[in-house]
Amino acid sequence: MTLWQKYYIANNIADALHALASASGPARLIAGGTDLLLDLQQGRCPPVDTLVDINQCPELTCLEVRGERLFIGAAVPLNQLVASELVQEHARAVWQACGLIAGPQVRNTATLGGNVAHALPAGDGSIALLALRASAEIASLNGKREIPLENLFLGPGRSALLQGQELLVGFYLPLVEPGQASSFKRVMRPQGVALPILNMAVWLQREETVLSDLTLAIGPSGSIPCRLRQVEADLRGKALSEQALEHAAGVLAESAHFRTSPLRASSAYRHHLARWLLSETFLTAWKSTYDSLSS
Repeated sequence: MTLWQKYYIANNIADALHALASASGPARLIAGGTDLLLDLQQGRCPPVDTLVDINQCPELTCLEVRGERLFIGAAVPLNQLVASELVQEHARAVWQACGLIAGPQVRNTATLGGNVAHALPAGDGSIALLALRASAEIASLNGKREIPLENLFLGPGRSALLQGQELLVGFYLPLVEPGQASSFKRVMRPQGVALPILNMAVWLQREETVLSDLTLAIGPSGSIPCRLRQVEADLRGKALSEQALEHAAGVLAESAHFRTSPLRASSAYRHHLARWLLSETFLTAWKSTYDSLSS
């Protein structure tokens, strides 16, 4: 079975966009390809005439500090992010999430951009980036634009990227400051290579014993990766304590939208797990703030 007719290796962003625009039939971008190739093989996406390989585009493989922000190129392989001291220091939740996606062989090829562009409600990379208040840089033949990451998701498997006209360049994240930390946790089946039953990421800012600011993301809760703003508002300005987390767990239970999946978990089980996951994720991030305050 032929999955595509032409394979083009782009040298830069402009080259990739022109290749998409000039393709004689439907065209798709490919980096790691770990999702796309399976979708093509199993008939979950329309046939493709041209695959445009973006692995040789320097702009998409950068991992560096730019001013006051960390930039992660969309085509950087997951294992490179796991090995990066920059990511471990400034984006701990992303570092933790990337180390849990699939298995080692897949992580050698799969990219963070592909994980996000696939737009699954519980995509580990998406949930971690969302908690870190990341923005996404998008390129087209008309130039580049930057949008909040949460604006990228339209529904399960649907992103705001205009297929055949735009590509995801990468992500910008704030650099960590003293008193800030993040954490990512997931609950998964024993084999550990499938989508999570439930995942969660938190970013927090502490002022002595008080949560002065925080961001909480969870999946799957609804049709897109989402923030739990009601839980954030409930915890913001409070001292982190067992009582505060217990009250926040009640707010989470009322605001989260967990559905029953016959292959993964029931809604009731996810609600049960969410209380534990909330506590574990927050306490892990809270303990990490001691490192940032002492550095």
